Formats: sequence, structure tokens, C-alpha cells
Amino acid sequence: MDPYADAVTETAHGVTIALDVTAGAKKQSFPAGYNEWRKSIRCQVTAPAVGGKANRAIIDLVAETFGVPRTDVSIIAGHTSSSKTVAIAGIPRSRILKILSASNP
Repeated sequence: MDPYADAVTETAHGVTIALDVTAGAKKQSFPAGYNEWRKSIRCQVTAPAVGGKANRAIIDLVAETFGVPRTDVSIIAGHTSSSKTVAIAGIPRSRILKILSASNP
């Protein structure tokens, strides 16, 4: 079974991914591992969690990882939390899991 399967959910509007975010990290990384307890994928961004900078960095990093425009990526829950839910439009769950598995650290 795919280690990230529990964190990725198909919905009527696209795919959602549960993220466990570290803002202000030394380097950007996604996926940066898997949190078994939260059933979420770790994401590290260098931007600080101030004024939405980390959220914008997360959207940029997720869009780049999956090769979709940043307009197809949105944070739908956890705007001020380290636990976030990100929605991605225009790409199926199976493709997302394949990309995540290929970049597994």
C-alpha cells in the first residue's frame, strides 16, 4: 500500500491532501515524510508563518511538485495552523500518489 494513501482523498471538486507544515525551515521540501499519527504528508517551506507568506510558499511548492498552475491549488482548511488541507484541481488521485511515491525521501 502507498504510504501517502491515507493523506490523499478524491472529492467531487478535485483531490485534497492533508499536510503537516513546517514554516521557516532551512530548505523547502515536499513531500518531506509522512506523519502516521495525523495521517498527513510533511511539507517544509523556508518562508516564515507571517502575513500569509508560508501559505503562498506551500501553494507554489505543491503546484510545482504536481506540475499544475498555482491557480489549481488552494488551501481549504488550516490557514493559520500547521495542519492544513490543500485542494488540487485538474489531476487525479492516482497521478498524485504516483508523483508522491516517486519523490519519496
